[in-house]
Amino acid sequence: MATDWIRLQSLAVAEFGRRVAAVTDWDASTPDSEWTTRDLVTHVIDEQRWIPKLLTGCDYAQAEADLEPIGHDLASEWAKFATAASTAWQNAPADTPVHLSTDVVRADEYLTEQTSDITIHTWDLARATGTDEALPDELVRAVWEYFEPQIHDLAATGLYAAPVEVDDDAPLQVRLLAVTGRDARVNA
Repeated sequence: MATDWIRLQSLAVAEFGRRVAAVTDWDASTPDSEWTTRDLVTHVIDEQRWIPKLLTGCDYAQAEADLEPIGHDLASEWAKFATAASTAWQNAPADTPVHLSTDVVRADEYLTEQTSDITIHTWDLARATGTDEALPDELVRAVWEYFEPQIHDLAATGLYAAPVEVDDDAPLQVRLLAVTGRDARVNA
C-alpha cells in the first residue's frame, strides 16, 4: 500500500501547530545549532510560503519575487501559510514539476521532503518548548522509510548534522532523529 503523504502532511502540520501554540519564549534555544525558537518557526513558515507558488509551476525566481513576507505574529503566520500550503498540496497533481533552486522534482517528491522536514522540526520545537516530544508513529515510520535509503548521505547534504550513534534496538523515533544529528535520548 502506498504511503498517503497528503494525509501525513496534514498530520505533520497539525503536530507542528500544536508546538507553535505552546511557545512562550521565542528566544529559547533549540536542538538546531544557533537557532532560537523564533528562527526555527520562521524557517518552517518560510518553507510553507513557497509551496503554493511552486506547485503552480512558477520557477524559483518567480516564486521568490511574489512571496508574501512573514509577519511578527508567528503563530498566526504559521496557521495562514500552513493552511495555504496544505490546500496547494491537495490540489496539485503528483507529477507536477516543481522548480526548486537546485533542480526540478515531481510534486510528490517535494511533498515527501517537506513533510519530513516539518516532522523533524516538530521534535525540535517540542524539545525547545518542553512539550510532548512523541511524534505520531505513522509519521515517524513514513519519514524513516523515506530517510533509510539515504542515511549515509544525509549529513553530506548540509541539511542535517552528523548522525548520532544509537543502539539498533532504540525506538524508531530515536533512530530517525539520530540520523538527522539529533539526540532524543537525553532531555535538554
